[in-house]
Amino acid sequence: MTAKPVNSHLEQALFDHFGFDTFKGNQKAIIEALFEGRDTFVIMPTGGGKSLCYQLPGLMMDGCALVISPLIALMKNQVDSIRSYGDNDAVAHFLNSSLSKTQMRQVKEDITSGQTKLLFVAPETLTKEENIEFFRESNISFVAIDEAHCISEWGHDFRPEYRRIREMLDEIGHQIPIIALTATATPKVQSDIVKNLRMGENHATFVSSFNRDNLYYEVRPKGKKEYTFKQIIQVVKTMPGESGIIYVQSRKSAEEIAETLRVNGVKALPYHAGLDPKTRSRTQDEFLMEDTDVICATIAFGMGIDKPDVRFVIHYDIPKSIENYYQETGRAGRDGLGGKCIAFYAYKDILKLEKFLRDKPLMEREMGAQLMQEVMAYSETTACRRRFLLHYFGEEYDEKNCGEKCDNCRHPKERIEAKDKLVAALKAVIELDENYPLKTLIEFVLGKETKQMKDYRFTTRAGFGFGKGEDEVMWSSVFRQALLNNMVRKDIESYGTIKMTEQGHAFLKKPVSFEIPIDHDFEKELAADMKDAADDARAVVLDKALLLALKDLRKKESKRLDLPPFVIFQDPSLHEMATRYPITLEEMKNINGVSIGKAKRYATPFLMLIEKYVEENDISRPNDFVVKQVANKSKKKVNIIQAVDRKIPLEDIASGNQLSMDELMEEMVSIVLSGTKLNIDYYIEDEVDEYSLEETTDYFMQAETDDPDIAFQTLKEEDITIEEIKLVRIKFLSEVAN
Repeated sequence: MTAKPVNSHLEQALFDHFGFDTFKGNQKAIIEALFEGRDTFVIMPTGGGKSLCYQLPGLMMDGCALVISPLIALMKNQVDSIRSYGDNDAVAHFLNSSLSKTQMRQVKEDITSGQTKLLFVAPETLTKEENIEFFRESNISFVAIDEAHCISEWGHDFRPEYRRIREMLDEIGHQIPIIALTATATPKVQSDIVKNLRMGENHATFVSSFNRDNLYYEVRPKGKKEYTFKQIIQVVKTMPGESGIIYVQSRKSAEEIAETLRVNGVKALPYHAGLDPKTRSRTQDEFLMEDTDVICATIAFGMGIDKPDVRFVIHYDIPKSIENYYQETGRAGRDGLGGKCIAFYAYKDILKLEKFLRDKPLMEREMGAQLMQEVMAYSETTACRRRFLLHYFGEEYDEKNCGEKCDNCRHPKERIEAKDKLVAALKAVIELDENYPLKTLIEFVLGKETKQMKDYRFTTRAGFGFGKGEDEVMWSSVFRQALLNNMVRKDIESYGTIKMTEQGHAFLKKPVSFEIPIDHDFEKELAADMKDAADDARAVVLDKALLLALKDLRKKESKRLDLPPFVIFQDPSLHEMATRYPITLEEMKNINGVSIGKAKRYATPFLMLIEKYVEENDISRPNDFVVKQVANKSKKKVNIIQAVDRKIPLEDIASGNQLSMDELMEEMVSIVLSGTKLNIDYYIEDEVDEYSLEETTDYFMQAETDDPDIAFQTLKEEDITIEEIKLVRIKFLSEVAN
């Protein structure tokens, strides 16, 4: 390896290659260590500029840098990004299973000719003998291992193939310096990475602050699906046109939330492993090119997208570790501007995650359970969330600096004096020989006669049950505050057992005032929120005067347009307008029964009337808005639409969807009223004669209502059946109302 001169040239190279004047944080020192040939370990939060730490030296040094990365999508983005700074595409390549043999040959030729300075590979690529042979004969400047936390079994995203990287590098030979980089690593994970990679004695370690002070953290109680979907839409609507990611656990949730957002006028797409590679790639491109604003992604699959201007990250399902949470929220605000991070939490989600651990080996179960305990602690704490996150990664932080950048600091809870309770808690740690996790300690102080308490004879110890007067939330608050204030520590190697610290022993000798906030009890908070929402809904009263005015206007419009009133807007839509007072096209689209086409075609005079009415009567419009729900049985509706498009007989469509003919026709009416046209002419031609079709159409053109039973009373003397009326009604609503 031949190194170029550093110091005087680094800033110039930074400007020449990337157009930046100055380095951020530790970047320059990291690059200098690499030029000196030292193994280097970098811990830098997402958005801190990790990639530049290997990209710049890769471009400057003689030879080609190998960059090991776990995500094909991330490799592609990085390669595109590096190529965009110059005019030679050969400067950066990736080598993985997505390439054809011809493409692989071209990549290797570009490396051999010295054109390629950075090669991105998956760890699996290193294991292939032909690649090891090739790298052995190539001039490799250094090896960068991105997402290095994947190496550690104690990390949140352990990958066995990452554990073999050192072995593969030894086979390649050469004395190649290594730079390992990660955004999330607890002290235990850090030492595990260094040990596994066998970094040299003089290796350099750079730990940047984990604090992302441009991000706002919030946790909300998670209720029923409709309730939570509505909150998500409200958050998204406060940032129209901004980019965001919504993380979920299941493919079904990804599809449902994306569809609900689309119904409510938000450009959203799902992203999960169940989609074919072309669809996933197209979705990524649409997100990067801002043709789509919101991506709903499964947590398990992740998002290998390097997009700097993501303004919000929402977790519909709570992640299974703090590392996952930190990494995923870290995708917001990478450009340094503000980002919102909102998570929805319900204890039942933790129970769901615990089910996934049941069949795992004991060690994995223990580790997984401990990681989930940390997530629960983060979600339920009323202390500064930023301080909690940083403490988890071994960084001290004064919550006074949070500046209301988390919900708990923005809306602080009342604090209570807990000196005596902390003394009791610390004594419990000692009484149980500093050998048990938080859960056991809380059960001990509460006096819960569990199997463990009885088997280990804890029930006979002096301190058993001395905290019975308080509830579990109180004691978990005391123990967590003891952890946050370093009175005790969690020993990760013994699966989270609680140990005393010097500070804790000192406090026991000389107790002083110790004020704490009490953790969130989200079950109670959710019940209160739901009651408030119900009260608000009851408080919204239909404005009868406005309703009459809207009906008069509808009558006038129906005469002007020569259309029946129900074609313009049905009664339930008018009722909602007289409750919600929509004054913009966007708000009108959120009225149930009003499709986008219907709003554009008919809404303007109604909006003008409502706006004038609101102004003249000094009405405070409700802040809340109605969220359009994706209709139940949406899959059934899609099946019906597709079957009609294929001109399948209605009897077959009904039986194929387990519906009676009447139920099918009601579903079809619902479809056309929501704005989708259905062309059932192919069926009507055989089932309805020309006379019945004309008479029924004429009737609906003059009628006050589209009720088929009322139509039948009028038309039965003409020998027109109720079945014919229902079919013509669908055709009429589809063609005239839409």
